Amino acid sequence: MPELSHRQRMLVLTICCLSLLMVSLDNTVLNVALPSLQRDFDASVAGLQWTIDAYTLVLASLLMLAGSTADRIGRRRVFQTGLVVFTIGSALCSLAPSLDLLVVFRMVQAVGGSMLNPVAMSIITNTFTEPRERARAIGVWGAVVGISMAAGPLVGGLLVESVGWRSIFWVNVPVGLAAFLLTARYVPESRAPKPRRPDPVGQLLVIALLGSLTYAIIEAPAAGLTSPLILACAAVALCALVGLLAYEPRRDEPLIDLRFFRSAPFSGAVGIAVSAFAALGGFLFLSTLYLQNVRGLDALHAGLWMLPMAAMCFVCAPLSGRLVGSRGPRLSLLVAGVTITASGLLFAAFEAETANSTLLIGYVLFGVGFGFVNAPITNTAVAGMPRAQAGVAAAVASTSRQIGATLGVAVIGAVLASGVRGSAYRDSFVAAASPAWWIITACGLAVLVVGALTSGAWARRTARRTAERLETAEIQQAAGVPDRA
Repeated sequence: MPELSHRQRMLVLTICCLSLLMVSLDNTVLNVALPSLQRDFDASVAGLQWTIDAYTLVLASLLMLAGSTADRIGRRRVFQTGLVVFTIGSALCSLAPSLDLLVVFRMVQAVGGSMLNPVAMSIITNTFTEPRERARAIGVWGAVVGISMAAGPLVGGLLVESVGWRSIFWVNVPVGLAAFLLTARYVPESRAPKPRRPDPVGQLLVIALLGSLTYAIIEAPAAGLTSPLILACAAVALCALVGLLAYEPRRDEPLIDLRFFRSAPFSGAVGIAVSAFAALGGFLFLSTLYLQNVRGLDALHAGLWMLPMAAMCFVCAPLSGRLVGSRGPRLSLLVAGVTITASGLLFAAFEAETANSTLLIGYVLFGVGFGFVNAPITNTAVAGMPRAQAGVAAAVASTSRQIGATLGVAVIGAVLASGVRGSAYRDSFVAAASPAWWIITACGLAVLVVGALTSGAWARRTARRTAERLETAEIQQAAGVPDRA
């Protein structure tokens, strides 16, 4: 990538953030629209789960492929392709005549989305090469998530109440077109010096693992844990996991480079991403259904109730980015772990949703926690890794986020579905949601513990050793020497 001026770097960051805003806004807006979808399509809880998880599942399955492909054939080219596919998918979603087709069109969206966020992060990583400047850029990136959380419920609520849920997908069309034109004008093309070869076997194993596991979790409440179909899906997931662990280390250029996980900060970032985004996915799912289906609020007023959470995320994300740049990721991770845990505990142990004051406190605490957690995840995942593998490392971090979001909605939706009694939905919701809130509390505790363990001096030493081994392995591979790393 050619050397860019400060103004050009800011333009590139703005364009990349525009793609993140489009994807993130789409998810937050859709959460607000779930009760409307439920009424229009007479959907079950499982059907609502699939409208979200069909997207995140495909996204998680293809992110690493998109990252490595962008490193190979050109980041700008893949990024623009993703914008086109995502925009077309959004238009199709707005026309969906049934829930099944909406799920299919959401999958089309996800194919495009898989080419956006990890590739955009790779572009940012290669544009901002100075560590402190990069940390601040990633903080801005994290703030965009806060903007989407703040704008999503309000925009979604306004659109759903005034026009209908289909209009939430129309927003993506002009934004996607604008991002495409701006990318063509201002973002320079870049590639990895030595791009990776495709790994179709690894890709199929990832799809089999995530698809079968998610299906088993979502459908288990209706089919039963001992159903032959559920047991078969669990067996496929286990075999796919074993296959990945056995096959990937044998490849010179695997889809998932397991050597990355020798770095404690990188492994911690993956675990924290899964935990934090599982908490987020479950939190939004429970909150939306409670506010609209139990309290009886319309979509706009439900969005207003979630605004304090989004506002705190918006405020705290850039602050976290600056902290990571100046003091490292430890403080941000500890703050995130404590506040997410406290929020979950407030709902799980004290039924915070039943009183306005505790509901507000719970939303504020969760917003603070999620605002602080995003920047250290991204920064830790790519810091210390060779720049040639930035796309793969960023894609693994992004994949971890989507896996967390997928599992959060799947597990928490399944727990809720198993406890809610159809005719007494409003009366049984709070009790049925209690185990789900305990799961969110456990996710927050995992962020706290893993963050503390993987952000110290020992962890930094493992990151340095891993980076040295990876660089040595690249040199040996280029010279034709067998890789012993």
